[in-house]
Amino acid sequence: MRQNPARRAALLDAAIEVLAREGARGLTFRAVDAEAAVPVGTATNYFSSRDELFMQVGLRFYERLEPDAGVLAAGLAGPRDRDRVTELMHDVVNRVSAFRSGYLALLELRLESTRRPALRELLSERIRADVDANIRYHEEAGLPGDATTVVLLYMALNWLILERLTLPDVFPEDGIHDLVTDVVERVLPGPGRSG
Repeated sequence: MRQNPARRAALLDAAIEVLAREGARGLTFRAVDAEAAVPVGTATNYFSSRDELFMQVGLRFYERLEPDAGVLAAGLAGPRDRDRVTELMHDVVNRVSAFRSGYLALLELRLESTRRPALRELLSERIRADVDANIRYHEEAGLPGDATTVVLLYMALNWLILERLTLPDVFPEDGIHDLVTDVVERVLPGPGRSG
């Protein structure tokens, strides 16, 4: 297998685009090569099977979505209150929504994981680790609420993102900001209305 990290990343990014546009059945080595604008056969030099490609796409999604340390630190400047949680949730919804193809590819991977046990195991571990990291961040930062607060926000906002990216007419774009704010207020009651 080839080891050029930049080429591998480009192939995985191309695979994300193919998966989002064509679904799991459309994710072939030839389609990835075409999307990445590389010679036919390039993807097969980097991935030994479609199973490996699926698994590596799952990892790449989280790699691309991970905020850097500066963003995390800046998000905690100021008071640790419900308004801060609301700001952080707006950031998450906007960051994930901005990576539309990545989120749609992840949905395809989740569906495919019902037929591929190794992929299901990988995604379960990765998503559980992500939830645990969010809980840890929330608690260590001294934000209001507890682990259940984080899990409820995760579940509610993921579904809101799903609606926003797949059926955008269900909740008009100009109402998304208020919905995110309302979710935080309902999950984390406190005085007054956030921004």
